[in-house]
This record gives sequence, C-alpha cells and structure tokens, in this order.
Amino acid sequence: MEDVKIQLSEKDIPKQWYNIAADLPNLQPPLGPNGKPITPEMLTPVFPMNIIEQEVSTKRWIDIPDEVLEILYQWRPVPLRRAIRLEKFLNTPAKIFYKDESVSPAGSHKPNTAIPQAYYNKVFGIKKITTETGAGQWGSALAYACNQFGLECKVYMVRISFDQKPFRKLMMQVWGANCIASPSDKTEFGRQILKEMPDTPGSLGIAISEAVEDAVHDKTGQTRYSLGSVLNHVMLHQTIIGLEAKKQLEMIGIKKPDIVIGCAGGGSNFAGLTFPFAADKINGADIEIIPVEPKACPTLTRGKFAYDHGDTACMTPLLAMHTLGHAFVPEAIHAGGLRYHGMAPLVCQGVVEGLFTPRAYHQLKCYESALTWARTEGFICAPETSHAIAAAIDEAVKAREEGKEKVILFNYSGHGLMDLSGYNLYMSGKLTDYELPDDILNKSLEILKDLPKPEVKKGKKE
Repeated sequence: MEDVKIQLSEKDIPKQWYNIAADLPNLQPPLGPNGKPITPEMLTPVFPMNIIEQEVSTKRWIDIPDEVLEILYQWRPVPLRRAIRLEKFLNTPAKIFYKDESVSPAGSHKPNTAIPQAYYNKVFGIKKITTETGAGQWGSALAYACNQFGLECKVYMVRISFDQKPFRKLMMQVWGANCIASPSDKTEFGRQILKEMPDTPGSLGIAISEAVEDAVHDKTGQTRYSLGSVLNHVMLHQTIIGLEAKKQLEMIGIKKPDIVIGCAGGGSNFAGLTFPFAADKINGADIEIIPVEPKACPTLTRGKFAYDHGDTACMTPLLAMHTLGHAFVPEAIHAGGLRYHGMAPLVCQGVVEGLFTPRAYHQLKCYESALTWARTEGFICAPETSHAIAAAIDEAVKAREEGKEKVILFNYSGHGLMDLSGYNLYMSGKLTDYELPDDILNKSLEILKDLPKPEVKKGKKE
C-alpha cells in the first residue's frame, strides 16, 4: 500500500515565508501617477506600514509571527494527497500529488494570507478592512480572519458572482462581514459604473476600485484595504503551501516533482505552491511549472506585458504585469476567481524569465475534468481548481503516451461545495465555451497606449 496522505506534524510547519523577489532581480517597481517609482509612504492611506514593508522587501526569508502560526495551526499543515484512483483511471505511469488547501475554515488557500493581513492591520491599530472578492473565496477568508482578530470587514463582491454564489455571501455574513454586490451605489465610482452600464456583471477591477475608495475616504483613518492576490506580500504569505509540499515529498523519497501546476487568476494559489519550486528551478532544477487560466480571460497567454493599473478607476499604482487592460470586463464564466484583467507582477516576471509556461483552457473542458476528478477521487472541486486538474490530467495522459514515469504536483486550491450551481448548469448542457475575440482584446489593450512601458529584462543583473 502506497501512501495516499502524506502528513507533516505540527512542529514541522514552516516558520518563515519564502520571498521570490530576492531571486528575481529584474522585477520592475510600481509607478505612481507621474511615472516614477512609488515610495512606501505613498501606500500608507491604503495599507498599514508593516504590510508595506513586506511588499517592498527583497529579503529571501521573512519570519511568520507566532500569533499568525497559532491560528494557522487550526488546519495547517495540510495533507499532501496522492490521486491514486485518478492515476488508475487514466492508466498513467505518472504519480499525481495535490496539496489539499480545501481543508481551511473557508475551504480554500485564501486564509493563508487573510490571517497575516488581519494580524498586521490589528497590531497597527486598524479597526476596519475593506476588500473585493470574485468567486467569494477571498471575501469569506478575510471575513473569517477579521472575526479572529475582532476587526470589521466590508466586502465588495463582483455582481455576477454575488448572484451565482449566494452561499459565499452567507459565509461572509456568518463571520460578521458586510457583503455588497459590485458595482454598488455605496461609492462614487460604483454609482458612475451603474449609470454607464446598469446591467454590467461587474469585474474584479471595478470591485477593487470601490474597496480602495471606501478605505481611503474614511475620515477616521482607521480603515485600510486588503487584497487577496496580485501583490508581493500576498504571494509571500501563500508560499507556506509549497514549503510544506517540499517537505512532504522529501518524506516519501521524492527529491523534486517533474511538473508543478496551479490555476492562475491573480496568482496567489499558483505562487503559493510553485515559488519554492521556482527557486530550485532558478538554481538549475529541471521542473516544468504551469499556470493555467481560462480562455475567456487569457491574461498570461494573450495579454500584453505592460504597465497597467490593478483596478478600473486607476486608483492603484501602475504595475508591470501581463494585462488585458484595466477596463476589461470578462465574460461571466463560473470560475469567478480567474476573471481578472491582470496578474501578479512576480508571476509575470517569472513568465518573462522563462520560469513558467502558461496555458489556457475552455470552461467545458475544465468541468469535464472536474467530473472525472469527482468520480475517481470523490472530491468536488472549485471551478477555479478544475483548471489545474485539467492540466494535471493532460500531463498524466502525455506521460502515458510517452511511457514516462513522472511526478505531477498541483494545488487543490479549494472545494466546490459552494459552486454546485455551476455544476448543475454544466450537467444540464447550459454552459458554453467562450474564447476572447481578437477585436475585443485589441480594443481593450488600446487603453495602455499612453502608459509607461516596462523593459523586458531577463536573467541576472550585471
């Protein structure tokens, strides 16, 4: 009997986060409205300084506070599982492992950064946090984290997901958060969007703008904004996933995986699993690392590497990233957490450097893979996670065709028990595929023409 669950003891939980910024020297700085690099002080209306310090840090290892570890112990370390039943179904010589992030209280990887962000805001004296959420995983995670530290939480949820996923909204309310459909009439920018596009499904870019506006306009000075993906400190906090996975593979005698996979929307769960392995790749390891995104929102595979705003109202700094344009409103696919116009700059620089090889899938293929997964492994995955499963299945089939034994590792970023409406639509034949047309993409990218252009820099600095 081979190991199906590889468990770390609690004493083996990582005590430091890995900061890949230390190993990506060509990462380009965020820019302000004047086109010049922003200073940490410019971010203080939005984030507390202790989080800003992590955002700009180039230290390779950053200690995890004991107060954060005490809460992470509620579910971490999480199991590394082997998908033996899927392997048998596919008749593949590959070994398929997955990091089970669905076991957190919120059912996804998101609390890995929600807890430290709530903690750092608390010790800085902040009373209220605003945020956005797409599918609702981040909003529910931050609601849970704020509840743990006695903070008020206000969540702007993308309207299409607000309507599609009512139980995510209910989860947030159970933990004491206020969840609002975005665009809303609660902010100046939300009212502007509703006037221009009253039937819009919303977007993460719009919801971010509303949450930032809410935070910076609070006259008490006791509100800050929190982001669940994209930014450096978020990627940092999520690396606990990959650091645990490395230890777990070593426990069963596997020095390295051949292929590492994660779905990618803003980049957090992908980065969390893959960055510790990317460090090995930077130092010569032969590992293929694959971010998977939807064809309806193909940021990495068809977007432009450019300086762009992270939000629709242009309230955030300019980031060097792959983007579809900050005004882009994605099609209303069910993988709401992957409907974002941009991508984490750290992930994008990894693509530029050749560390990551992105690919895009249609949602019908992903749901088909999700059903295969549920009918072999038994678990019902989130629509976002199904993208990683689809790629893992493709790689396992490729290994069978090549007759090669490979180790495939992917991030099981969240369960789909709040997403059964999407499964219902798929199984009743009501979902369709959508591939972003070139004319819409090109028109969306026109918004970038007057913004600064990043240099495409690779390798070590001279």
